[in-house]
Amino acid sequence: MNLESAVVNREKVIVQTSIIGIVTNVLLAAFKAVVGLVTRSIAVTLDAVNNLSDALSSVVTVIGAKLGARKPDKKHPLGHGRVEYLSSMIVAAIVLYAGFTALVESVKKIIHPEPAEYSAVSLVIIAVAIVVKLLLGRYVKAQGEKVNSSALIASGSDASFDAILSASVLASAVIYLLWGVSLEPWVGAVIACFIIKAGIEMLSDTLSDIIGRRGDPEVSRKIKELLNEEPAVRGAYDLNLFNYGPNTYYGSVHVELPDTMTVEEVDRLTRRVELKVYQQTGVILTGVGVYSYNTTNEEAARIRNRVQQTVLAHDWALQMHGFYADTEKKTIRFDVVVSFDVDRKEALQTLTREIQALYPDYALQIVPDVDATD
Repeated sequence: MNLESAVVNREKVIVQTSIIGIVTNVLLAAFKAVVGLVTRSIAVTLDAVNNLSDALSSVVTVIGAKLGARKPDKKHPLGHGRVEYLSSMIVAAIVLYAGFTALVESVKKIIHPEPAEYSAVSLVIIAVAIVVKLLLGRYVKAQGEKVNSSALIASGSDASFDAILSASVLASAVIYLLWGVSLEPWVGAVIACFIIKAGIEMLSDTLSDIIGRRGDPEVSRKIKELLNEEPAVRGAYDLNLFNYGPNTYYGSVHVELPDTMTVEEVDRLTRRVELKVYQQTGVILTGVGVYSYNTTNEEAARIRNRVQQTVLAHDWALQMHGFYADTEKKTIRFDVVVSFDVDRKEALQTLTREIQALYPDYALQIVPDVDATD
């Protein structure tokens, strides 16, 4: 399956699943609203509002999927996939609004309580709604994981949790019928708090996607494994993954190659690994940089070992790579991956001072790298 057909298929799954969610939630909201009005139950009414907000969230998800699946154009050459993150933020805002509204109404009912009047039919409707929500939640979450849609996964988890909240509403109704104790407004307040919590988590998760998350460890390891399978590659470093929407990743990386390779050999290798990485991970490597390493100079090898021992003696120096020593021109260059726990400028000054003390006749070029992927 090529990239374009995969995008189309993903959009189709998201739209179909969301439509099922919309229809189901609208029906549940209608039934619960009727039950809530007839029984004068604030908890049931707020549960209906929650279902209605879920339906609205699914509508936004459909719109986001449609817009995100649009083909790249001159103005947006890397596609429109990030639109889905904006739609997820809108969904989070809807959930938060529903939660705060529900909390306000629940507090009003706590201050000015009204007795509820349940019937056998109303209890049956609530019980059926619980089962439907559980089944819907499992289905939507499974489809979301299948196509890597954060919006669907969140909707599925939310639906499963809604079933638990509806069960608490049913429990409060049974308690009221058996012992005359009204827990309605308190249950409504609890439901509201959980809805607000879910909205905050959704918003935080989406903001992380927009700001830029750390690369997926499994994808990172797989890419490095594929690169290191090449006999000429001694190591793969500086891997950066750039997300342009769900399932849309571009990347750049450096590979360490012997200093005896020709430009033609390097060209063939980089084209080969770019194709292999895309076919097996879906990541488009837009740039494959090259580090050369000494192959015949024994003095350079000794310098490397001594420098590496000095660098890695620091806990905040996670890795050294891209080392090359020119013993004739008296130059040393290498990169070092620095932990986020230390100031990069201070780390660079420390390494420069220590290495310069070992090799005062050499000009140093030390590049501090960011620990961007595992």
